[in-house]
Amino acid sequence: MTRSWSYPPSPHEDITPAERGRRAERAAERFLSRQGLHTITRNYRTRGGEIDLVMTDDDEIVFVEVRYRSRTDFGDGAATVGFKKQQRLVYAARHYLRWQPDNSPCRFDVVSIARTHYGLRFEWIRNAFAP
Repeated sequence: MTRSWSYPPSPHEDITPAERGRRAERAAERFLSRQGLHTITRNYRTRGGEIDLVMTDDDEIVFVEVRYRSRTDFGDGAATVGFKKQQRLVYAARHYLRWQPDNSPCRFDVVSIARTHYGLRFEWIRNAFAP
């Protein structure tokens, strides 16, 4: 059973891109929580970048970038996390880690969400790139 309020809407619904992004991030958070990750914070912002989700996976801190695509004609969302975006994520992660009391290992994951005829398809790329 699919509840339309809990997932990113179809591209034909009249909502803002920011709201579509928030819904995708919430869907990704629920998906990762079912995989055993725990949320620390959402939308961690610094002057040089933003991290959609900061989570833990056992003793690791996981910085998650969420990408949503209503169409996959030009590739999935993970393909849009280029070098410049990676640099901004690393910058924000370093800022976040500066205020943490321990030296936990960390990694960068990407969750790509695509709308299909049958619902949403999640692609979770663990260790998507190294800083």
